Amino acid sequence: MEQELLTRIQREFPIEEYPFRRLASQLGVEEDEVLQEYRRLKEERIIRETSAIFDTKSLGFSSSLVAFKTDNIEEAVPFINSHPGVSHNYERTHPFNLWFTIAVPPRSRLGLERTVEIMAQKVGARDYLLLPTKKMFKIKVALDLTGKRGKKERVERRERIPMELEPIHFKLMELLQRDIEAVQRPFQRIVKELERDYEWLKEETRRLKEAGYMRRFATILHHRRAGFKANAMVVWNVEEERAEEVGRKVAEYSAVSHCYLRPTYENWPYPLFSMVHGRSRDEVEQVVQEIASEIEPKEYLYLYSTREFKKQRIRYFSPEFERWEAEHGG
Repeated sequence: MEQELLTRIQREFPIEEYPFRRLASQLGVEEDEVLQEYRRLKEERIIRETSAIFDTKSLGFSSSLVAFKTDNIEEAVPFINSHPGVSHNYERTHPFNLWFTIAVPPRSRLGLERTVEIMAQKVGARDYLLLPTKKMFKIKVALDLTGKRGKKERVERRERIPMELEPIHFKLMELLQRDIEAVQRPFQRIVKELERDYEWLKEETRRLKEAGYMRRFATILHHRRAGFKANAMVVWNVEEERAEEVGRKVAEYSAVSHCYLRPTYENWPYPLFSMVHGRSRDEVEQVVQEIASEIEPKEYLYLYSTREFKKQRIRYFSPEFERWEAEHGG
């Protein structure tokens, strides 16, 4: 049951009064069995968190992948991690050795570029790359623990249905960002706090998804503990006129969780970024070699993560953004 459960809840965790009962029905077991298994996986730190995944851009935030070239990584990390918009931060195998993602809110006084500039100055980065998304082909971390998924998969592209956000929706999004408890009715606190019922909760989260504000409500794992012990950021040097076509092809591979088109620089000729996951480095490199034989890039690089310094979902609408800027923005 473990592998099937983890695979399912990475894709989507049901938002309803008794979600574990729904999962039990899908798995052909009893509700208590699923709850006990979920608790065990949480206690053993295989499950990291179950909460909403929001779309940064749709919420008006500006974001980017950033790479620093620094000689004092140990001193740099605490300051970078102190920013509430930094969700991921890794050491990677490249002269640009510190890679992090950052987002700033729409009312940021500093803005994205100035925030990164302040960080670079503060930590003494010798050089840095600002790599915002130009086009997203895929973003879906859902590791296949069952081995049933094929080598390639169809990448969904849904039309968005416009939705006017009201104050209660911002409160709902704030509450959906919190990790659920392993109890029969994990969403009870939300309906109580908002003084709504479960039908309202189910309908409004559906609308948030259809409007593109929320990607999904799902579980993220500690990948290595779940058996996926290797992942690499693989960057591809491809001709500009082929970049979009190639990006769509790379995104079709099931082992690829993220695929983006980003800017190039004189010292960085790689417009296409992909994250490739596997149970071993050999497995990752086998997939990458298959991709390379299909798309025929000029060249490509493996950027393996050697240390993880931060990995958590951004808490949107948090006052911590203003506090950080007040303290460090001058």
